[in-house]
Amino acid sequence: TPKWIGVFVGLVYGGAMISSLVCGGFIARYGPIRVSQACVLLCAAGTATVAMLPGAAVTLMAVAAFLVGVGYGPITPASSAVLVRTTAPAQMALTFSIKQTGVPAGVALGGALLPVLTLAAGWRGALLVVAGVGVVVALAAQSTRLALDAHREGARPMSWRSVVDPLQLVLRTRALRELSLVGLAFAAVQVSLTSFLVVFLHEALDWTLIASGLALTCATIGAVIGRIVWGIVADRLLPPVRTLALIGLLAAACGLLLAAATTAWSAWVVLPLAALYGGMAIGWNGVQLAELARRCPPGMTGAVTGASGFVTFAGVVAGPPIFAALAGAFASYRAGFLVAASVSALAALGLLAGNRRQATPIK
Repeated sequence: TPKWIGVFVGLVYGGAMISSLVCGGFIARYGPIRVSQACVLLCAAGTATVAMLPGAAVTLMAVAAFLVGVGYGPITPASSAVLVRTTAPAQMALTFSIKQTGVPAGVALGGALLPVLTLAAGWRGALLVVAGVGVVVALAAQSTRLALDAHREGARPMSWRSVVDPLQLVLRTRALRELSLVGLAFAAVQVSLTSFLVVFLHEALDWTLIASGLALTCATIGAVIGRIVWGIVADRLLPPVRTLALIGLLAAACGLLLAAATTAWSAWVVLPLAALYGGMAIGWNGVQLAELARRCPPGMTGAVTGASGFVTFAGVVAGPPIFAALAGAFASYRAGFLVAASVSALAALGLLAGNRRQATPIK
């Protein structure tokens, strides 16, 4: 039933929050590649379970959604643990940003291929193909494990301290805390844009669903380009924190413009705006993750990124319900985009204020 889609997505990201928080000890003990393999297999298992369950099995469907989320959560911390060891400091933001383009690129690829697979094999068959691809990817990664997991601490004990300590470090360290809170704010705006752009254009601007979907495609393409561009900017032109602040201010401007759009606006205006908004609201991840990794204590990149991800995923979970509540309260999706613009701007200004405090010498 369509009304359960939001619940399913919420369970996915709820699982991701938990696994992101607890993954640090597993990454240190087993290595980021082994953890990534396990995560991909968990996602594949959850996807295959959804494909094989009868429609009435709501409880088991919820378990499958949570399982997918558990597999999704540690992927970024594990990849950050690899990249921080293998990337030159001068290329950190660009490298992390290129890695992060896999997310919108994967969404675009899935949007193009899944309808074709569904027509050919039914929706269950399409999901089983996706699960099979996950298994193949996990097996293919085995060839890299010996080299990239060489720093694992096989005798490292597992305890609650490995969960609590990284989160406490994030919360008590100003730079890590600010980056995590900015991630929360930007993630809430990002998922609100991708969740409500189509319905806003369809209902408020009377666009067809096909045209509205094209706008979302433009936003996704803009995200891929934006992540690469912002990575270059953060490495070569502006300090990463100022880059993130600029992204937030530009995202706020795009949100305001989108909220002001009317039926009189041409598609030649709205589609580039959607692409530009995607480049801002979805283009920040690589820069934020690279700066987070740069600020982590040695050997703690996976754990600290996971703890920060716990905070960031809270924005993903909370953003769409808040946006929907605002749209309902004001009978307009414009209110949601206005608040999203405010969130982007406040996060950017908070970053600039924090950066100014750190740069001011103590007298």
